[in-house]
Amino acid sequence: MNLEMKKVKKIMPLMFSTFFVAIASIIYELIIGGISSYLLGNSVYQFSLTIGFFMTAMGIGALISKYISKTLLTKFILIEILLGVIGGFTAISLFVSFAITNSYQLIMYLLILVIGALTGLEIPLLTRLIQKNNSIKVALANVLSVDYLGGLAGSILFPIILLPTLGFILTSYLMGLLNLVVALIIYLKYKEQIKEQRLVLVVLLLAIATVGLGIIKADKMEHYLERRLYRDQVVYSKQSKYQKIVITKDDQDLRLFLNGNIQFSSQDEYRYHESLVHPVMSLVDQPQHILILGGGNGLVIKQLLKYNNLEQIDLVDLDQAVTTLAQENKYLLKVNNNSLEDKRVKIYNQDAYQFLRSSKQKYDVIISDLPDPNNESLNKLYTTTFYNLVYNHLKDQGGFVVQSTSSYFAPQSFWIIHHTINSSQFEEAIPYHCYVPSFGDWGFNLALKGKKNKFARANLDITVETKYLSEENIISLFSFAKDVLRWKNKVNKNILFKPILIDHYYHEWKTY
Repeated sequence: MNLEMKKVKKIMPLMFSTFFVAIASIIYELIIGGISSYLLGNSVYQFSLTIGFFMTAMGIGALISKYISKTLLTKFILIEILLGVIGGFTAISLFVSFAITNSYQLIMYLLILVIGALTGLEIPLLTRLIQKNNSIKVALANVLSVDYLGGLAGSILFPIILLPTLGFILTSYLMGLLNLVVALIIYLKYKEQIKEQRLVLVVLLLAIATVGLGIIKADKMEHYLERRLYRDQVVYSKQSKYQKIVITKDDQDLRLFLNGNIQFSSQDEYRYHESLVHPVMSLVDQPQHILILGGGNGLVIKQLLKYNNLEQIDLVDLDQAVTTLAQENKYLLKVNNNSLEDKRVKIYNQDAYQFLRSSKQKYDVIISDLPDPNNESLNKLYTTTFYNLVYNHLKDQGGFVVQSTSSYFAPQSFWIIHHTINSSQFEEAIPYHCYVPSFGDWGFNLALKGKKNKFARANLDITVETKYLSEENIISLFSFAKDVLRWKNKVNKNILFKPILIDHYYHEWKTY
């Protein structure tokens, strides 16, 4: 029994090391996939490539491990040092490469291959070190089970705690430090078995100092990168549970960005929001109950509050950080006129799809001001299934409108949304567009419920005060040029089980 206890005690530091290096490894994968999704869009595509190449690199590392036959502890410590430095600086390297070079994807693949190969070396070496005190069967079972548990822990910690609290850059540094702490513990525990002790210790301490300096300078680097990524001064920056929220400002203009995508410019937001809100409001007789999906910045509500007969405005926005910002931030309050504080407004911080599934409320008008469909979570909000849910929540003779990305820069995506609405219970989707200088030519689709509720341009009657829309120009919104119309009948609908919209959207904006 004493002999067994001694064996367990001897390998315990190695087992703990297995758990913590597994946490670091899975989080490096998530960081690379997450940043690539954030900067390039199409999260399934980015994560698929990241995971695929990472697994391949791990296989290469495992293959290389068979050529390592001596001084296993020393080599394991050196591998952790390399992982600590390279992995620690992964996030900052990716952001820098995107901000100041045209080599983002090259840097991304190099990091995946290097980190993956080093990760692939870890488990074989740890297994062989533990095998010295156990059979290969026991050693392999112990190492793999602890490795999988570490992977689970990392995959839970990253989205729930690390990313919302620390962001990509600090999380990356923290994982690098974790690898280095593992190396230090192994060094101290098995010091007598380490070759070139002083040299290894010096290198290890230098690596810890380097990553530590990165942690200290992280805020300054984030501010620098934000200045490079955004045109104007960044006056607010926060990583929420769901997205990176940034507000920029110059003398005349205030802009809100979510995950790097502009949401509005205070110089011309009225063009977009008037075009989104007032056509559908003018086509519904005496609307009183309104549902807004998205629109957490309060600018849709600012337009709606021009109608005196409204009784209820329900706002459904997933990210509470956005709606709270719109209620408290001094810059946003000036733009949205403190619209979220109106007593008729009720805020629901939940997914729009789940809200419609659980709610039994019916509305006169439903306005979809959701972000563009650049990932799978958003794609479901542009499907026939979702539009059928919307239809069922409209009162008879009610109206629905959805922002539909750029009709000029992404015409295939625009017409896919149009055909998807047409393929739902709505009898007809009516496409239109307007020019917003900060966005370009932007598209919308509206639909009316009820056989008697037919669309006619003559019924478009704006009765509230506007800065952009007039009796003359509102009619022109429903006319398209030939270069946009040519795609109208060349695309199909987007359904929940076959999300064609994401791929079209990604490739159109990538080409642009």
